[in-house]
Amino acid sequence: MNKLLLSSAIASTVCFTGHSFAAGPIDGKVYGKVNASIVNNDSGSSDEWKLNSNASRVGVKGKTEISDGLYAIYKAEFEMFVDDGSKDSSKTRCAAVLDQDGEETGNEVCLTDSDKSTFSQRNIMAGIKGDFGTIWAGKHDSPTKLAQNKIDLFNDLEGDIKNTFEGENRVSNIVAYTSPKVNGFSATVAMIPGEGSDFDEDGNDDTGLADGISYSISYDMDNLYIAVAGDQDVDKQDLLRVVAQYKMDALKLGFMYQQNEDNLNSKDESGYFISAAYKMDKTTLKAQYGTIEDDVDGDEEETLSLGADYKMAKNTKVYVFYTDNTDSEVGSADDEDSSFGVGMEHKF
Repeated sequence: MNKLLLSSAIASTVCFTGHSFAAGPIDGKVYGKVNASIVNNDSGSSDEWKLNSNASRVGVKGKTEISDGLYAIYKAEFEMFVDDGSKDSSKTRCAAVLDQDGEETGNEVCLTDSDKSTFSQRNIMAGIKGDFGTIWAGKHDSPTKLAQNKIDLFNDLEGDIKNTFEGENRVSNIVAYTSPKVNGFSATVAMIPGEGSDFDEDGNDDTGLADGISYSISYDMDNLYIAVAGDQDVDKQDLLRVVAQYKMDALKLGFMYQQNEDNLNSKDESGYFISAAYKMDKTTLKAQYGTIEDDVDGDEEETLSLGADYKMAKNTKVYVFYTDNTDSEVGSADDEDSSFGVGMEHKF
């Protein structure tokens, strides 16, 4: 009942181009989660405790049958910040300092603009779904990111693989098609128009429909999941990712291999990631490790996480974790960042 009332409230207050939704509940559901943790972070130069809001979110999603077997679908999801109530993002703009002859002096002057907001946009999309599959568009996780499935056991925490691996992108202006699932197989291909920007950094403005491409092909049946995914000119990267996950009674194993290079030929990385979870009644023990090396300069990044979840109720759990992220640069001392935390997640 509370979700129905909240849905009605959202439907009665949100307007598009001057027209409000029809009276009554929307044809979907309100959902979300609150995830907060108390974390000690030791980066060598600093050692501090923090309260983190780990991608806590609220959203509404649903579908409407517009004809027999044909549906309009939608999702609008926003991140909320349970630690200090706002997202503090800042942008810094810099310009070269010129001398009296108009020549650059080698110095810069920089200005920082701060932006505080209560909500931050996550996945927002609309589309059409039928027996032919789904055509959808908006700002959304790329097919490559979605192909990771759930092998990242410390997602949204300090051990999130996005801190080590490229490819975890939420892409703006995405236009995609997802096939129906047939005998366990499905595929998604997404196009990202450049909209006049230099999308691939070749010095020319890109105005095509598919200036960036992301795709995935997956097989999901019984206890086995396998996917091959890739990006071309997405976040300035060309990327290939292979993912596998297998469930065997109480044990769940995950594996990922990835190769990526940037458009400026300054990065050529390859690496792997493994994870394991073992469930014992209400407790789940978790561990994961990943490493990736750049063949251009020999730099290497590693991530290691250990932890446990305890399920208090169907939608509520508490957890504890330890993460060590290491960035090794040739000719420099390792940059090591370790974190220990306890937290709670509740889904609604």
